[in-house]
Amino acid sequence: EGNKYIFKADKLKGARIYLDFASVGATINIMLAAVKAEGTTYISNAAKEPEIVNIASLLNNMGAKITGAGTSEIKIEGVEKLGKGVIDVIPDRIEAGTYTIIGALLGKDLKISGIIEEHIDALLSKLKEMGVPLEVNDNSLTINKPDSFKPINVKTLVFPGFATDLGQPMSVLLTQANGMSIFEETIYENRFQNLLELEKMGSISKISNDNRKAVITGKTNLTGTNVNAT
Repeated sequence: EGNKYIFKADKLKGARIYLDFASVGATINIMLAAVKAEGTTYISNAAKEPEIVNIASLLNNMGAKITGAGTSEIKIEGVEKLGKGVIDVIPDRIEAGTYTIIGALLGKDLKISGIIEEHIDALLSKLKEMGVPLEVNDNSLTINKPDSFKPINVKTLVFPGFATDLGQPMSVLLTQANGMSIFEETIYENRFQNLLELEKMGSISKISNDNRKAVITGKTNLTGTNVNAT
């Protein structure tokens, strides 16, 4: 109705659901609907992100019956009631990745505590490829700015691949690499809007006609100016 979707059902029934795209939001919402649905729900091609596992753990602590979270096949047996539950919220991997990229750009022994290494492993491997000195100890990371950055190719993928939400800070880092880097986006169609703003600051980039690939050429000096957050 208008700009709203209204859903009504006397009761929800378990179903077999196949996701054409392994969406985090879709997986979570189906899980939330299925925990009290009548019968069993199967999600095929489910998202595998750590947040899925974290939410499933909370729901199970509340009395839900969810198995397979973190894999491509999740099974949810409906229950009549949910009770109280306690969960530790995992560290935000996008926030951790953003601070890590800041450290690569201008850090001197910058220490970031409270990270889970395997959650940002794809980013760390790309930073090492660029020549960034970093060291992980338990749940903390120490990072330094290198003398120079090597250009690289980056391709976003669903977890455990390179996170699409790290695309904007990563594209800033690539402006400081010595040479041509290619950033390929496979998930979010408007990921490169920030590059147009970065060009106002002095970056050099070229975006493909389908908005899926960007060539970023460095090293370029960036200068302050007025930009827009799209």
